[in-house]
Amino acid sequence: MLASIQNLREISQLCSTGERLTPELSMWLGTTLNEFLDQRAPSLDDAMGLKYPRGGVPWWAEEAIVKRDRALREMGAECFPEHSRSAKASLIRTLSVRYAATAWLRDRAAEEMPEHYRGEPREYLWRAFKSGAAIPLSDRHLRTILIP
Repeated sequence: MLASIQNLREISQLCSTGERLTPELSMWLGTTLNEFLDQRAPSLDDAMGLKYPRGGVPWWAEEAIVKRDRALREMGAECFPEHSRSAKASLIRTLSVRYAATAWLRDRAAEEMPEHYRGEPREYLWRAFKSGAAIPLSDRHLRTILIP
């Protein structure tokens, strides 16, 4: 499903800038549209591989979770390399609660991350919060995310 999302994002970017699609993207788009137009798929979501199973996570939520988890894993690796996974989870939880109550109230409207966050824990927190996924506040959930 995430490969389909990546294809759609690339197609959107290329179309927005007036550039040509790569042959691979053209083939993928043509095939998926034919699946839908020839009624071999009941919806565009099905044709493009975006249909999630009953009770599953929608594609947009899955994408947000992947972005959030990547930012939090990178934060643990870059900012706290010498700490254990449990210690990293505890530090990230503490910092995320503090960030949510203070800077995120201002940062949420920003399209771009404040430059002074670069290389600091707030860079990763901004990316995690900006993903749109819920920020896990329990140490247990964070420990699971931090598994390499």
